[in-house]
Amino acid sequence: MSFTKRTAKPGFSVQNIGSALSQAVVLTIVLGIVYVLFTNTQENLAIRGIESGFAFLDHEAGLPIGDSLINYSPTRSYGYAFLVGILNTLFVSFLAVIFATILGVFVGIARVSHNWLLAKVAAIYVETLRNLPLLLTLFFIYSVVLAALPHPREAIELMEGVYLSKRGFYLPRPLAEAGFPVFLTAMLVAFVLGLGFWRWAASYKMRTGKPMPGFWGGLGIVVALTGIAYIATGRPISSELPVYAGFNFKGGLAMKPEFASLLIGLVLYTAAYIGENVRSGIQSVQAGQIEAANALGVSNAVVTRKVLLPQALRVTIPATTNDYASLVKNSSLAVAIGYPDMVSIGGTIIGQNGQAVEIIGMWMAVYLTINLIISLGMNYLNARVLHVER
Repeated sequence: MSFTKRTAKPGFSVQNIGSALSQAVVLTIVLGIVYVLFTNTQENLAIRGIESGFAFLDHEAGLPIGDSLINYSPTRSYGYAFLVGILNTLFVSFLAVIFATILGVFVGIARVSHNWLLAKVAAIYVETLRNLPLLLTLFFIYSVVLAALPHPREAIELMEGVYLSKRGFYLPRPLAEAGFPVFLTAMLVAFVLGLGFWRWAASYKMRTGKPMPGFWGGLGIVVALTGIAYIATGRPISSELPVYAGFNFKGGLAMKPEFASLLIGLVLYTAAYIGENVRSGIQSVQAGQIEAANALGVSNAVVTRKVLLPQALRVTIPATTNDYASLVKNSSLAVAIGYPDMVSIGGTIIGQNGQAVEIIGMWMAVYLTINLIISLGMNYLNARVLHVER
């Protein structure tokens, strides 16, 4: 007697029909709700005499913007003003991600350090920042810390051309002179050669087992060739120093208190979460590997750099992806301290012409795009470091 396994043949059944009908009903309800919301919105806009659409983006904005990465004047359009806000959001988010990552890695390592004082200080920092609202942190930095700095006439001179006061942080502005394009090209070539030497040194060590100073050798190539190119092109970079005139500094680069408060707040707040991600990643590494490295006489710095952190990335990266996305969204709190980010400028546009639906839609589209790009990049990085079981 033999038994054969019967497999279900595809076809229609009562269960399949019921599932399809239930999905169709849910989809119909969702589409109906969207239609009702859309029609009600259109009727309310018509009652208030507000025309829907994005034609208003071509109208003259007439609003001043204090901080702008590109040239801007109130005679530019609403669309251009919104672009200024997007660039400001991207700029502060980009810098905050870099500095928060660096600080978070140090905090995470300090949390598992054998130094009792360092570990306790890191723990206090993490627990304090994680349990305070970010908005409160921003207010404290803006209204207490930066407000306690001296007036510009009594500014703190950190070094020549670098000043710190309650009006902001001032430093020399680099200016490109004749020969700068040639110098920039030479610098890029030097970077490529340095990176190529680093990769060659790594492959040489894999083939022969002989150590090769790949990183320092590549860095030396970049520094040497860049210095030679800088001198050969006649020093094509000059600087404009800030000078105190009237009631404030003129010239140079200025980091205003609003921008500094937002950047510092985002970095401190996000670094606390990244530090916990790094700590959990380090503690996920098997203790036997650390003991084996110590038994071989490997220094703690090398163990951290070569054993702990590479394996900790498998645990750290997924959680850090969420923190990066949260950082970008938290940058919208800039409106509370007066920094002209995308939300602040968009809110002003809404107050002038009432195009709330369009502006909110643009906010959602921009934040969604930024966070999807972050997710794609971090997922790619996570796939590169993911441990493959054998």
